[in-house]
Amino acid sequence: MSETFTAIDAAVARKKNEPFSIEKLKIRAPGAGEVLVKMVAVGLCHTDIIMRDQVYPVPQPIVLGHEGSGVVSVVGPNVSNFEIGDHVLLSFASCGTCDTCLAGEPAYCVNYFQYNFSGCDCRGGHAIRSPSGETIHDNFFGQSSFATYAVVNTRNILKVSKDAPLKLLGPLGCGIQTGAGAVMNSLKVTAGSSFTCFGAGSVGLSGVLAAVAVGATTIIAVDVVASRLALAKELGATHVIDGKTDNVVEKIREITGGKGTNYAIETTGIPAVFSQGVAALSARGSIGIIGASPLGTKVEVDPNDVLITGKTIMGICEGNSVPGTFIPRLIDLHAQGKFPFDKLVKYYRFSEINKAVDESMSGEVLKPILVFDGK
Repeated sequence: MSETFTAIDAAVARKKNEPFSIEKLKIRAPGAGEVLVKMVAVGLCHTDIIMRDQVYPVPQPIVLGHEGSGVVSVVGPNVSNFEIGDHVLLSFASCGTCDTCLAGEPAYCVNYFQYNFSGCDCRGGHAIRSPSGETIHDNFFGQSSFATYAVVNTRNILKVSKDAPLKLLGPLGCGIQTGAGAVMNSLKVTAGSSFTCFGAGSVGLSGVLAAVAVGATTIIAVDVVASRLALAKELGATHVIDGKTDNVVEKIREITGGKGTNYAIETTGIPAVFSQGVAALSARGSIGIIGASPLGTKVEVDPNDVLITGKTIMGICEGNSVPGTFIPRLIDLHAQGKFPFDKLVKYYRFSEINKAVDESMSGEVLKPILVFDGK
């Protein structure tokens, strides 16, 4: 029996540093444990851009996209927890069987690269195909949601209420949950403490929102874009620092009464900024690395500074979150007005993806969301 396919429009990354091309492709029906999701919207994440531009190499041509939201259209065999019409968010993929997955830490899945960045499923197959038979890589973060439909495993989707703002929620699947989770899950920022985000993009400002929500009382945002620093203040930052003109480490120590910041996240991927972050920590302070740098990047840190003061340097992937339990918490906080991440977003038609990339890269826009049926 011949395989069933659905026609799709998809944004394809074909060459390093070149614009996405919107193409007519087709996608197979869901297999066992999978569903076909009709996409409503998808966030554009910095990770999509650096993958297109081969900062992190993935095979091309490829359909990227990993902050999708949509409606279940077809349910595959052996699926009992989702049904047609369910509203869902798509997040990262994990195997569910390795030691870290079994320990409740799927963001550190031993097979994370294979399931999210290999450009194919765990069997080496592809859900998306070209009419001409050309190989189109997919399964990016287990979804490849820069397309009108996506085949996803039920392990990396979660159901949300039909009353929830589905068009808005996609970025919770990666960027927003990463910043918020870094504060709430990884660093476990405490009430009354000091927190600094290095880089006031969507991830850094999600960290600011989370720091406000948990009760940090000194919240510092560092960036070089004035509009981002102004927004940080609006969102609850008590202090902002211009990285172009200020001595960042001295300024942080001045703000904190000479102690340094208790907690920090580094979201820029710039080695010098990371070094500043470590130097600005208080005794027993902790910093989380979130920003993606080219593979092989080195940073300078004085080991005696870390040793003598008991500082902690922590790698953070996906905010140490279990999406099925953490994202609903963020949705509830947003509904109560305690996590207004909607202030970070700007909507674009899906066909405007390259405009969204340009405005994101320029710093003009923090979190673009591509909408498939109008704006």
